[in-house]
Amino acid sequence: MILNLRQLLLDKTFLLILFFVNLLGTIYGYIWYGDQLAGTPTKFLLFVPDSPTASLFFTIFLAFFIFKRHVPYIEALAMVTLVKYGIWAVVMNFLLLIFNGTLSWAGYMLIVSHGAMAIQGLLYAPFYKIKMKHLLVAAIWTLHNDVIDYVFEMMPHYGSLNIYMNEIGYFTFWLSVCAISLTYFLSVRKNTFITY
Repeated sequence: MILNLRQLLLDKTFLLILFFVNLLGTIYGYIWYGDQLAGTPTKFLLFVPDSPTASLFFTIFLAFFIFKRHVPYIEALAMVTLVKYGIWAVVMNFLLLIFNGTLSWAGYMLIVSHGAMAIQGLLYAPFYKIKMKHLLVAAIWTLHNDVIDYVFEMMPHYGSLNIYMNEIGYFTFWLSVCAISLTYFLSVRKNTFITY
């Protein structure tokens, strides 16, 4: 079973499908942020579209990985942000369902797509060539993004949950710490690289 999963994750056809799915998801994600980006000050534009930027990092990773190349800084950014924003969106949409008693089809789509983001980031963890210096850059990027979101109030808008932004900001900070720590344990400390 593990061997079959490894073979699947390394299969070029599967990688190409995953690449195009992530590329299309990234494009859709930036379009989804369109209204918020239109009202965002230029200096914050890079840090507002969290999830599509995470999937962009993973798409870049896949483009190199297909040709058996590695860009460890991108790999670190991909894993940390995929896990963080994948879990974040799933939790936020479940909270919307709890608070509102209902959820739009888009909300369910976000749960599935962002759950998949987190899972794919973890599945490829053994293949990353991340070292501590790469993780440090990803950690600075991720925590800096939290400051931009919750100190400068550039965070995603989530309807009725907006009144809980302080609590969401606190949760998001610790989710960042968990994603960074997980990346350390799965890709840096264990150094479990699979050769191919």
